[in-house]
Amino acid sequence: MSISDKFRLDNKVAIITGASKGIGKAIALALGQQGAKIVIVSRKQEAVDEVVREFLDEGIEAIGIAANMGDFIQIKKLVNKTVEHFGGIDIVVNNAAINPSFGPIIETDISTFDKIMAVNVKGPLELCKLAYPLMKQRGAGSIINISSIEGITPGLGLGLYSISKATLIALTKVLAKEWGKDSIRANVICPGLINTKFSQALIENEKILKHVLSKQSLPQLAEPFDIAGLALFLASDSSSFCTGSVITADGGYTI
Repeated sequence: MSISDKFRLDNKVAIITGASKGIGKAIALALGQQGAKIVIVSRKQEAVDEVVREFLDEGIEAIGIAANMGDFIQIKKLVNKTVEHFGGIDIVVNNAAINPSFGPIIETDISTFDKIMAVNVKGPLELCKLAYPLMKQRGAGSIINISSIEGITPGLGLGLYSISKATLIALTKVLAKEWGKDSIRANVICPGLINTKFSQALIENEKILKHVLSKQSLPQLAEPFDIAGLALFLASDSSSFCTGSVITADGGYTI
């Protein structure tokens, strides 16, 4: 077997949340190009349907399922529909996230914190728990959580988001420790500032952008596909001995 064969994902079923745009869409495309059957997940059906049409035109087998990752009933329906259509689950990429709060943590309220934790932590946990018996039945699985360097080195004004992303890192390690015996791996990617719609408020702030780029070893702003390659590595057999890994992709920001 050549090393390139280890990156193939033929007949693997992959759920990617927050996949209608940005990092999630780039990851879904990368996995699909390597043969995976893709489940595009986002909150709006029209958005996932549009991506599915693009993927089908490229010869990628894909379906779109609308689901709010803060709603456990919708998450259960997502899993059931995936199994009905594709027969199982091999890969879960928890990419969906929200950050409705920006400013000092003293000015935040508990309801906002609950909303952030519901989507950024509780939703991924619930999806993983539902996928676990299906992965175990198939003999293996790969969970990839998309955290952030904010979960490692919190930035000013992003306190609640940072807490949620740090928790997601801890969750990944717990899953890796508890589910390794079933050949289910869990790893986490921590992107820096990526050129996506989610990050536009930061990118369009000249002061913040200048600060971030000045702290990076690499001077450029990253694109979604800079994360997709890492996700492909973690989803495939090329990373078969990696679990509990925390991988930064931040241009050297956290050095």
